Amino acid sequence: MKKEYNFTNAKPNPYAARLRRQISIRLNVDTIEYFKKTAQDVGVPYQKLINMYLSDCAAKGIKPTLVWK
Repeated sequence: MKKEYNFTNAKPNPYAARLRRQISIRLNVDTIEYFKKTAQDVGVPYQKLINMYLSDCAAKGIKPTLVWK
């Protein structure tokens, strides 16, 4: 490893905007269990499955239908 590095010609990461961001979100226990079971059946981590599902909804412009009683 060098003692010093020269960053004068360094460029910003062009993919920085596409990086993932960690958040906290409160989900119902049954919802988490559903995604954990489904993720195990499919063979992917459950957090990745939730991200894939939400990304698909966002890409397709799917909006939830809410009915308040």
